[in-house]
Amino acid sequence: MKIGYARVSTEDQRLDRQEDALKNYGCEKIFREKASGMKDDRPQLAAMLAMLREGDQVVVVKLDRISRSTKHLIELSEKFDEMGVDFVSLGDSNDTSTPMGRFFFKVMASIAELERDIIAERTKDGLRAARARGRKGGRPRAEKSRVDTARKMYESGSFSIEEICDSTGISKSTLYRYLH
Repeated sequence: MKIGYARVSTEDQRLDRQEDALKNYGCEKIFREKASGMKDDRPQLAAMLAMLREGDQVVVVKLDRISRSTKHLIELSEKFDEMGVDFVSLGDSNDTSTPMGRFFFKVMASIAELERDIIAERTKDGLRAARARGRKGGRPRAEKSRVDTARKMYESGSFSIEEICDSTGISKSTLYRYLH
C-alpha cells in the first residue's frame, strides 16, 4: 500500500500541493499534519508508523516534510528498513526500493554514525584533558556549614523553604537533595 505523509509547520499553511502530488503518485491513504518538523510529538506521524506493514511504501513530497534533522531521518529510514517498508521522496528523487535509493540512505546513515562517533571521541578527549589539569567536573558541592545550617533551620520548623534558601544561599533542589 502506498501511504502518503504531508506536513506543514503552521495552521495557516495549506497541504493542498502536497496532497495533490501524493494522490497523483497513487497514495491510497494520506496522513496530514500541521506541526513543526522539529517537534517529537507528531500524532499523525505516530499513527502512520503504527499502521505500516511489510511491503508498504511511505511517500513524501520532500525529505524535510517528514523530518527536519538528519538524525531523525536516519532513524526513520532504519525503522522502515526493519519493517520492510520502502520510502519515497518525490522531490528528492529518492526511492529505497531501488539500489541507488538504498545506497543513498546507507551513506547518510554512515555519515551520521561517523558524526556521532567523532563527537563522543572529542567529549572523552576533553574530559581526559580536564582531569589531567585537576578538574573533576560535575556539580560543585555545597559547603558543609551551609548545609548544616539549612538542615537545622528546616528541622526547627520555624522557617519556610524560601527563607532557608535565601539565608543560606542554597537552592531548593540542593536543600531537598541533602534533606533526603
